[in-house]
Formats: sequence, C-alpha cells, structure tokens
Amino acid sequence: MPSSRRLLLSAVLALAAGAALAAPATKLPPAPGDMSLGSPKARVQVVEYASLSCPHCARFNAEVFPAFRAKYVDTGKVRYTLREMLTPPAEVAAAGFLMARCAGPGKYFKVVDAVFRSQAQWDGAIKPIFLAIAKDNGLSEPQFEACLSSEAGYAGVNARVKSAIDAGVNSTPTFYVNGAPIVGDIGFAALSKAFATAAKG
Repeated sequence: MPSSRRLLLSAVLALAAGAALAAPATKLPPAPGDMSLGSPKARVQVVEYASLSCPHCARFNAEVFPAFRAKYVDTGKVRYTLREMLTPPAEVAAAGFLMARCAGPGKYFKVVDAVFRSQAQWDGAIKPIFLAIAKDNGLSEPQFEACLSSEAGYAGVNARVKSAIDAGVNSTPTFYVNGAPIVGDIGFAALSKAFATAAKG
C-alpha cells in the first residue's frame, strides 16, 4: 500500500479507537484545502466536518442543506465551509473527495452532492458508480483512474484529515457556527437557531 494511504488509514484508525484529541478551538482559522460557498464577507461562518461515507452527513446533505443553502448561503448571510473527514469505509470516502477535487473547484460541491446521494446504491461495486459521477462532471475514464491513483491526492486528503483530528473533531457531522461546536444530526430549525444566535454576536 502506498505510504500516503497508510498514513491516511492510520489517522482514521486512531480516530476510531478514540485517540487523545485536542480540545475544540473556539475560533476556526483557515485549514488546508478548505472548500467554501457564500460570501467571504458574511457575518456568520458555518464549518461542517463531514465524511462522504457517513450516512448522517448524507441525510443532512439531502434533507437540510438545500434549504439552508438557499436561505442563508446563497443570500450572502453565511459563509459555508466543508472540511473533509473519513469514516469507514475510509478508502471509499477518500476516493469520493479525490474525485471531487479532480473535477475542479467549480464542480467540487456538485460531485460531493452526487457521492452523498449515491450511498443508497453502495450494495455492490462502488467504482462504476463513481466513474459515472466522474463522467457527469467532465472527467474521462483515464482522468478518473489517474485521480484515484494519485499519491499527491492521497497526501492531500491525509493532511486535511490530520488537520481535522488536530482540531479536536472526533465524529461526523460536526458543525461550528462562528466557532461554537454542534455535534451530530442537526435539522434546519436547529441550524437556523444557531445562525440567529451567531448573527447577534
């Protein structure tokens, strides 16, 4: 197994085993590879740590995020940032994030959405599902194969996972609303309440 993949999986295993983690930060500085939507000038920042193989994250993506994005992100009220984590099967989540980045910044969130929505189909071979998503987003099959075998790509995922662990994140999804942590499933009403509190601060 390539060294970068071993490092990535070691980080995931340490997380699953409950390794000692740093206390959550009250302010979130920029992290390696941040991917964001919304105005950089928005008063409220929402950071989500998510894994593409996390069913709770997929549910948030399908049931909460569209309305949240329409009301708060697309209107300039919230700057939303997704930070990558890995949960079992870790290599599937990593492959999804690699593919999203290979598609380019303009298609990153479209690919992430498609991977989340494909979870219900993961009862057999996953690679053909991911290849179809890649092709829908402008990647040829050779580009897809090169993307999933990129040592630099895996090293980047590993760095982002390590950054999340170092920040004290130990479950997905985890949200920070202007630095205040919210862990686990969260609905639109709860997220709206957190936004209102942060906007008054």
